[in-house]
Amino acid sequence: MNWTRNVVIKSKEEIKIMRDAGRINFRTLQAVKEAIKPGISTGELDKIAETVIRDHGAEPVFLGYPGPTPYPATLTVCLNEEMVHGIPGKRILKEGDLVSVDCGTLYNGFVADSAFSAGAGEVSEEVQQLLEVTERALEIGISKMVSGNRIGDVGAAIQEYVSSFGYFVPQEYTGHGVGRQMHEGPQVPNYGTRGKGIELVEGMTIALEPMTLVGTIRTKVLADRWTVVSVDGSLTAHFEHSVAVTNGKPYVLTTE
Repeated sequence: MNWTRNVVIKSKEEIKIMRDAGRINFRTLQAVKEAIKPGISTGELDKIAETVIRDHGAEPVFLGYPGPTPYPATLTVCLNEEMVHGIPGKRILKEGDLVSVDCGTLYNGFVADSAFSAGAGEVSEEVQQLLEVTERALEIGISKMVSGNRIGDVGAAIQEYVSSFGYFVPQEYTGHGVGRQMHEGPQVPNYGTRGKGIELVEGMTIALEPMTLVGTIRTKVLADRWTVVSVDGSLTAHFEHSVAVTNGKPYVLTTE
């Protein structure tokens, strides 16, 4: 993909539709979050998500998404060392698991994309800190998404914060524009150089998604050709919001 040429500026009317899609995505993930507990399967979480999305007159974006094979589920659900693109199924959550859930919703022609990580039951101090750092990294990144800043300003802020805790951000997996397509321009890495990259302008809509790894910057894809894990088996976490760039405060689309 040519990320620069594929940047699509949205009108205020289009952003309103994306906000509607974002509310549905938020409610879907809230329902999933409330169901996360030891003993539930990742497949059951997926069924909850699909039901909420369809009950709101929307469609799951991930289901059937092109890739090495068409993606077979509504959610991606990752456990512990799995960072992104984990396929839900028969696995049962255990006490202390770190669970990362990503969801995309198509509503009236526009996509909302967001993600969260949470613990199943009681979690270790290590897991709790990783969750807090990753969510805060998302908040910091969002705060830089204002007209006149550049992509590098966003990525640098995320990377500096994550690195201050000794954690890593992956090089191969990034945030991205979102709109009528789930993946549009610009590409938004979770690292960068201040003052570099595409300039942010009003009407850009971006799915910003910090991913953090405890022990390594390196990842690999499992035999299912989707699930991405840390190569050393260390913990990972993932948070994401779809955000519209404005001339003032960034407008988060995937909240209630």
